[in-house]
Amino acid sequence: MAVGSSAKFLVLSKCVDSPGFRALFCKHIFSCGYHHSSKSLNQQASLPNVVKRSYTSDPVVSHSRLTPQEVTDILREKEFSLDLETEGSVLGYDSNQLASNNPIEDFRAEAKCVLTTGMLFGVFDGHGGALCAQVLSKRLFEYISASLLPPDLLLKYLRSPGENQLLKTFNDSIDFVQDLKLLYAQHFKEYLDELSVSQNRDFQMKDALEKAFLSLDADLSREAQLMDDENVNMKTLSVGLSGAVSCVAHIDGPHLHVASVGDCQAILGVRNDDNIWTAKKLSIDHNSDNAQEVQRVLSEHPQTEHNSVIRRERLLGQLAPLRAFGDFRYKWDKKVLEDLVVPILGDQAVPHGYFTPPYLTARPDITHHVLTPRDKFLVIATDGLWDEISPLQVVRLVGEHMSGKVILNPLQLPRKSMTLNEINDLLLQRQEGLKMKPIDSNAATHLIRNALGGSEYGIEHSKIAHILSLPQEVVRLFRDDITVTVVYFNTDYLRHTHH
Repeated sequence: MAVGSSAKFLVLSKCVDSPGFRALFCKHIFSCGYHHSSKSLNQQASLPNVVKRSYTSDPVVSHSRLTPQEVTDILREKEFSLDLETEGSVLGYDSNQLASNNPIEDFRAEAKCVLTTGMLFGVFDGHGGALCAQVLSKRLFEYISASLLPPDLLLKYLRSPGENQLLKTFNDSIDFVQDLKLLYAQHFKEYLDELSVSQNRDFQMKDALEKAFLSLDADLSREAQLMDDENVNMKTLSVGLSGAVSCVAHIDGPHLHVASVGDCQAILGVRNDDNIWTAKKLSIDHNSDNAQEVQRVLSEHPQTEHNSVIRRERLLGQLAPLRAFGDFRYKWDKKVLEDLVVPILGDQAVPHGYFTPPYLTARPDITHHVLTPRDKFLVIATDGLWDEISPLQVVRLVGEHMSGKVILNPLQLPRKSMTLNEINDLLLQRQEGLKMKPIDSNAATHLIRNALGGSEYGIEHSKIAHILSLPQEVVRLFRDDITVTVVYFNTDYLRHTHH
């Protein structure tokens, strides 16, 4: 979970298994109908926290007239940038978030694999509450990094896990509450043991990513069915009954793999020899707009259900994404729902037409792309961005930002042994960049600013100020949470590896 540096968190203090909480949880779940696009704002505060400290309210400004500086302060509150001193393919990245829901239901994660070579970048978009997405952002990279270990390194890690780190995370300042931390650590250790038995030397990246996604989802399922004495564990059940979609990129040298579940997108920014930008989509949308995905869902159920499996462009008439983590109301056997969930939430816990589960999967679609010197950056973002702006617009904006950003810093020669022609080209580039000097040095902030305030004449302050001034009770009608990560590639490195 990515949060602003000023956030304050509190230990969960009230009993989450009280009848009052159950009623609120029931009200929450079915007031939002588990629709991917429906959010219940005030009721979400009644859900149990899974981190040591609770959410803060994201800034939603109530006054109607924001100054340009106030707009900028809001947009930059959660931005983060990192330059990597590495000889690899990743130069660094920019990321940012802007909340619509309170608490925000988007999360992000970035990390470097320590025992293997590669970096991970992910965005997570929750629905039916924030909890599932929050937990994924803290756990999925662990499962992926473990799946990438060759057998000898896996055994070495199992013998002395305290002496080795799997991940070096960035911009991560929270932890789980103690009981969940211990439970999650126990289940991750069991996953490592399983890997040590099942792994072989015929490694396939696609299989490793798929196993990590499905194994974590399976652990979320069994955790959601845990009992505290004779009562349901409402913390783990709340995580399991909410859901999340995700897009994760693993970058190792020239090899880029994207694993996606749901409708987050990954777009590659490509610049040809004529300096023309193109957008290459590396993810697949799993919703009713994707005819192939609809056919996949239908093929997994009897012909008699084909008119009911997808109704009103939603799974069982309720859920917009056709693949997701959590959302076990669409995965568990009917008897499990009746025994575990119906006593708490009532008969509505079982969707209408629920005959042949599972209807939902967390199995990712995986794309492999070999990076070339023309590939300049990768943008991964939740649908809050893509609802506002097209992939090609995104790529052009980041491309212009890269050119304009050059003149934000004093001129420095990248190499000592530059020729006069090379220096002249650099000066011309800076001169051209003056025409596109951005307001923001962070490209993710630049994208959000343009997505909300852009027009054919540039950024309209009145437009973006109005959107950022909407009161909390209506803002969700106009825009979603937005999470963006822009990853920059090392052209010189790719030029050498390409040959």
